[in-house]
Amino acid sequence: SGLFVAFMVMDVGMKLSGAPQVAEYSTQIGIPLWNIPYITAIEAICTVLYLIPQTRFLGAVLVTAVFGGTVATHMQAGSPLFSHILFGPYLGVAAWGGLWLRDARVRAILPLVR
Repeated sequence: SGLFVAFMVMDVGMKLSGAPQVAEYSTQIGIPLWNIPYITAIEAICTVLYLIPQTRFLGAVLVTAVFGGTVATHMQAGSPLFSHILFGPYLGVAAWGGLWLRDARVRAILPLVR
């Protein structure tokens, strides 16, 4: 969970700071610059929900949905498979893996072995 949250904080921070790399890459993959604040707010809200114990499952579901959008966006842009298209699912696995490691209820729902 810590690595996942650290990445999300870094990602949101880069977008909030107005890093030129964010604008450049967003333009390359077809995301209009006026969408960046909305994407940033959605990512930040989902990450905060993930951090709050009472809403961590909702946060995990919502970040999973966001990462589904990243897959579609990168596929549309023709990005490389393993480094770009699947990066969102990698983060989703990290988010759910963190919950799985620290919560018996998640392990009961998602057992590795029956």
